[in-house]
Amino acid sequence: MSAEEVAGAIESGMTVGIGGWGSRRKPMALVSAILRSPVSDLTVVSYGGPDVGMLCAAGKVRKVVAPFVTLDSIPLEPCFRRARQAGEIEFAEYDEGMFMFGLLAAAHRLPFLPTRAGLGSDVMRVNPELRTVRSPYGDGEELVAVPALTMDVALVHMNRADARGNAQYLGPDPYFDDLYAKAAARCYVSCERIVDTADLLKEGPVQSLLISRSMVTGVVEAPGGAGFTSCEPDYGRDEDRQRRYVETGVDEQQG
Repeated sequence: MSAEEVAGAIESGMTVGIGGWGSRRKPMALVSAILRSPVSDLTVVSYGGPDVGMLCAAGKVRKVVAPFVTLDSIPLEPCFRRARQAGEIEFAEYDEGMFMFGLLAAAHRLPFLPTRAGLGSDVMRVNPELRTVRSPYGDGEELVAVPALTMDVALVHMNRADARGNAQYLGPDPYFDDLYAKAAARCYVSCERIVDTADLLKEGPVQSLLISRSMVTGVVEAPGGAGFTSCEPDYGRDEDRQRRYVETGVDEQQG
């Protein structure tokens, strides 16, 4: 597929999960295509970075569900911060572990998963819709019932993929891209390069084949498609370009 075809498959009002972490391996080519589309009123689920900030700045977002929105080497994503401070978006702020359990619950088609994360913190105060449950075992410990983070669409960026949708990461961290793919009704993968299926194991070990074709609706070949975020080992984060984005609020290549 093309990035524009992926953006065209997203409808206003949908919940969209975006893989990667902060300013690392974000599917920015797909995000850029959404920025150029007429879609709006999105709920964005993300370990957030410039993907969230740019979509907020463009008026595409109604609600963000995230544990943070950061540029890593620059702690606070400026466009998200402005949108949040101006009251332009709703925000559900979860602990990082809670967020992971929400993805796991959705991936396993469960309504929620219990965790101790969040107990005794302001996470419960700022998210009054969260509920607790008591364990039916042992001493009946009270736990947070993290709701499933179900999504209409997930967008992830990988180092390599074949045309069928088997996708591979080659960097040091898989992040949680496989959970996004499993948790969403449809997943679209962008990648640095599409290769023959047999060549995937020439690129890395079998454990690097993070995403199965059974999870994937479409594949987009997008060299440099994570920039300015990092996509190790193909390239690192473009710190100069990221800094200019922070200074101007506009990325020179995303528009």
